[in-house]
Amino acid sequence: MRELVQHNAYELLLVILLAGSMAFSASLSPYFLTVTTLFDMTSQFMEIGLMSLAMTLVIILGQIDLSVASILALVGVVLGLLNEGGVALGFAIPAVLALATLLGLVNGWLAVTFRLPALVVTLGTMALYRGIGQILLGDRSTYGFPGWFVSIDFRYIPGTPVPLPLVIFATFAVLFYVLLHRTTFGRLVYAVGSNAEACRFSGIAVDRLQVLVFGLSGLMAGIAGLMMTSRFASARWDMANGLELDVITTVVLGGTSIFGGRGTIVGTVLALFVMGTLRYGMGLANVLPQNQSVVIGLLLIVAIFVPEAWRAWRARSRRRAQKGGEARAEVARDSAG
Repeated sequence: MRELVQHNAYELLLVILLAGSMAFSASLSPYFLTVTTLFDMTSQFMEIGLMSLAMTLVIILGQIDLSVASILALVGVVLGLLNEGGVALGFAIPAVLALATLLGLVNGWLAVTFRLPALVVTLGTMALYRGIGQILLGDRSTYGFPGWFVSIDFRYIPGTPVPLPLVIFATFAVLFYVLLHRTTFGRLVYAVGSNAEACRFSGIAVDRLQVLVFGLSGLMAGIAGLMMTSRFASARWDMANGLELDVITTVVLGGTSIFGGRGTIVGTVLALFVMGTLRYGMGLANVLPQNQSVVIGLLLIVAIFVPEAWRAWRARSRRRAQKGGEARAEVARDSAG
């Protein structure tokens, strides 16, 4: 039992933080802890969750993708324009998902081909992709989607209060858990994130793996774009502006090391609900959106510092314990002699 607690100590800390954020929100509204409210509020941050799943793999690789929110917006814009042009969504949806995947692959290809930091590459494509959306759509919204597509957040599993966005996220969370923690692909992601050069000398196709993970990040941003467009029943070039901050904060708060090589899907999922309930609580408290961004930014700084400080403390504790054991063994040998 003690080993189980030690192995999952950070996840247990996230559970405590989740309980604290729920208690904070409950203190602001007597209706927060109702079943309906608890389930309905999840629809507000499922797009962040979808992008965070793939971002977990990106950051474990020691990379980062700042363009996810821009890909989300561009997917919504292109889908809206195709719909306005009379293209059936049955064809438009696969097309925009292919576009999103391609944009992610472009990010990865630029980073590995020219040996550029992913931070620099995706900072540029973040502006590029959103700018393309603005050029295509202009300063207006696109809407008029068919009824079966819109208002996904008002669709539930029949006879339950569980909204469809939560079901979609849970399904992808399970798939990403299996991919990262139960497959050779996931083990390679950890290995490359821990030491990419050693993996290259071992014959692992490091560059191809990184490009594929960026493509997966683009695909999940595209799916998030479809979900957000459905929720709003419209799309604009500036939708999800700044959402990449929430995505990265969620992943890092979940225990994924910003330096690569460490992270779990379970931690990301728990951190997502911590972030979601915190955002919802700040909304109940009428905290302005810009002030909410300040809180999220501070939380990102703390999320980077605390896990690294935690791991450094555990490493020092293990070294002290090892030295203490060696000292006791030496004393015992001297006494026996």
